[in-house]
Amino acid sequence: MKFTVSSSDLLRHVQVAAGALGSNPVLPILENFLFQVSGKQLSICATDLETTISTTLEVQADEDFAVAVPAKILLDTLKALPQQPITLLVNDENLAIEITSSYGKYKVAGEKATHFPEVPQPENVDAVKIGSKYLLEAITKTSFATSNDELRPAMTGVYFQVDFNKLTCVATDAHKLVKFTTPHLVGEVATSFIVPKKALNLLKSALPTDATVEIAFNRANAFFTFGDVHLVCRLIDARYPDYNAVIPVDNPNRLIVQRADFQNSLKRIAIFANKTTNQVVLDLSHGNLTISAQDLDFSNEATEQMPCSYEGMPMRIAFNAKFLIEMLGVLDSEEVKIELSTPSRAGILTPIEEANSDREILMLVMPVMLNA
Repeated sequence: MKFTVSSSDLLRHVQVAAGALGSNPVLPILENFLFQVSGKQLSICATDLETTISTTLEVQADEDFAVAVPAKILLDTLKALPQQPITLLVNDENLAIEITSSYGKYKVAGEKATHFPEVPQPENVDAVKIGSKYLLEAITKTSFATSNDELRPAMTGVYFQVDFNKLTCVATDAHKLVKFTTPHLVGEVATSFIVPKKALNLLKSALPTDATVEIAFNRANAFFTFGDVHLVCRLIDARYPDYNAVIPVDNPNRLIVQRADFQNSLKRIAIFANKTTNQVVLDLSHGNLTISAQDLDFSNEATEQMPCSYEGMPMRIAFNAKFLIEMLGVLDSEEVKIELSTPSRAGILTPIEEANSDREILMLVMPVMLNA
């Protein structure tokens, strides 16, 4: 049982699949790739039981077979080889795998394919389609705002709200919230589910910029298919909080500021902030924004002023600089608008863009209580 393939093609595909490998697998077999040859197609699969990635490529094979291949040693070998044709020969009896390159031969011990966990199949699913660039942007703009708190599992993923031809993605960690909406969805279903952050990060690194992604889902799993890649992830079985309830509606105070200048100013000021709270104070008045921070423990303080457009009552409000910097970093508009009501209520941050029908982005950040 053998096949021949380009080493660089094989490396590219195993690197995609390798994203699903866990750092501390619960079963030894999960340290392997599942190789399945059928006709001229090689399917490569990896899983951590929660997330599974499979990808296919063309090879020159003599017969159909399946074997589990040690992932780390295969990856390291392929990375160390320059591009060339290589042959993998599998011994029928003991499943020993011999890799032959123009430099020599390398042997590793394979395992039975039957030991590999079964991949969930799309049964009783609904499906929608979306352009990869819109899904990529939805993931990029939201996944950073998820929580790491395992006691609140719903918040550790991104909430997907499918509404026929509209997709809304929401992420929150109770300190910040991001809501991203795009109308570029093709579907005939209205439902919602929570996708784990790991699966979304894998999608982010594997998605091409110009492809159609089919998203199929049932109560337990979501299936993402694009090109020759198929990703399956177990959905988070939890109730997502009512995010609309925390978005303040009446925000009479409006600040418009240059995004990059504001972000750079926050980065400088945050150096002098208390390292526990990262608190920066914004003093807002007509045409002027003062940003300041101090760390009383070390007698550090800093103040900067920058021009802005501000409509509303003069206000003093504090935020966690780290959250603001992170949120400004995922936006790409030249200017941003921050809408505020009182120093104790959340601020709403939105990009100011020329008419953009591709999507809507709303970010919410909770204030830090000012020290008396």
